Amino acid sequence: MGEIEEYFESFLKKKPLFRDKKLLQSDFMPSEIEHREEQVKSVAEILAPSLRLEKPSNLFIYGKTGSGKTLTIKHTINKIKTIAHTKNIPILSVYVNCKLKKVADTEYRLIAEFIRKLGGEVPSTGLPTEEVYKIFFNIIDSKKQLILLILDEIDQLVDKVGDEVLYSLTRINSDLKNSQISFVGISNDLMFVNTLDPRIKSSLSEEELVFPPYNAEQLSDILKKRATLAFSENSIGEGVVERCAALAAREHGDARRALELLRVAGEVAERQGLSKLDLECLEKAETKIEKDRVIDSIEFQPKQFHSVLYSIFHINENENRNLIHTGEVYDVYKDLCNKINLRPLTQRRVSDIIGELDMLGIINAKTISKGRYGRTRDISLSVPDSLKVKIDEILKSKLNFT
Repeated sequence: MGEIEEYFESFLKKKPLFRDKKLLQSDFMPSEIEHREEQVKSVAEILAPSLRLEKPSNLFIYGKTGSGKTLTIKHTINKIKTIAHTKNIPILSVYVNCKLKKVADTEYRLIAEFIRKLGGEVPSTGLPTEEVYKIFFNIIDSKKQLILLILDEIDQLVDKVGDEVLYSLTRINSDLKNSQISFVGISNDLMFVNTLDPRIKSSLSEEELVFPPYNAEQLSDILKKRATLAFSENSIGEGVVERCAALAAREHGDARRALELLRVAGEVAERQGLSKLDLECLEKAETKIEKDRVIDSIEFQPKQFHSVLYSIFHINENENRNLIHTGEVYDVYKDLCNKINLRPLTQRRVSDIIGELDMLGIINAKTISKGRYGRTRDISLSVPDSLKVKIDEILKSKLNFT
C-alpha cells in the first residue's frame, strides 16, 4: 500500500470532529433565523399582500455581508410559498445572485436566467435582447400569478450592465394583464440606490430595510447552537466559540464568516490529527481565510476595477516604489485602456475606485494636501508579498493582458 493510501486508511479510522459539516456552510438554511426576528417580521408585513395576489411594494434590503439579509428573505419567502401551496395561491419566486459569473453579467443573460428559472427555454446567446424580453413577458403573463424576483448583490448587476435593465423590468408591470411582478433587491452598499437614475429610484425602491451587523453576544449564540449540531461531542476546546465570535464581531459582525472560521478551524484540527479543536487552530484558520478573502474580493470585481489595480501593481513592480500618486496611476491606467480596448473612466471615477480599493484593504491610500495645488493620494499596496504573484496572475487573466 502506498503512502497516500495509508494516509486515507488512517484518516478513516480516526473519530471525526464533525457530526454534520453542512450546518457550518454558507448555503445551509436553518429552520429559524436567530436574532433577526424584527427583520423577519418587517419583511413578512411588506410581502404579505402577495398572498391575496396583490402586488407588494418593491423592497430593498441593505446591510454588511453576513448580516442575515439573504437568509431572512429566503426564509420569509419559503413561509409564504408554503402557505400559498396549501391554499392554491399561484405565487412564484425567482432568486438570482447577480455576483455569479455568466448569470447576470449581461442584460441578455439575466433575463435568460429568469426564463430558465420559470421553466422556459432560451439559448445562452444568439437572440436579440428584445426577443428574450418578449419570451420572458409571455411566460409571466401566460396565467394569473404573482412573481417575486429576488436580485441578490443587485449593485453588482448595475456595475456590470448599467441601471437601464432595472428600468425595463419595472416597466413590465404596466403591460401585464394576468400577472404582477414585485422586486426584492439585496445589497451590501448602503448608498447604492442613490447612484440610480431618479426615474428608476422612484419606481424601484418603495420600501427599504437596513440590517445591522451582529454583535459578539449574538454571534456567540448563533455559533454555539450550530456548533452543538455540527461537531461531535467534546470536540471543541474551551473558549474557542467565544473567541471566534469576538473576532468576527470586532472585524465585521459577519455571521457567515464566523461560521466559516469555525468550520475551517475544525478542518485544520482534523488535518493535524487532533481530537479537539483549540485556539491555535482558530488562529491558523483566520490567517488562511484572510488570504482567501483578499483573492475573492479582487477576482469578482468589474473590469475597470481590475484595470486600476493592475496599474498600481505595474508601477509598484516596474519602479520598485512603495508610494504612488493618483496622477501616476491615472496615466498608466489610460495607456492600459488603449492597449486592451477599454473605454477609460474620468480621473474622478478612477479616484473613487482607488477609494474602494482602500476600503477593501487591498491598498492604503492616504490623502495629502498640496495647498493651492489641490489634493492627491499617497498609495501603497497593503496585500502580503506572498499574495502579490497570485493577484498579478488574476489581473492579467481578467484583462486578457500579458
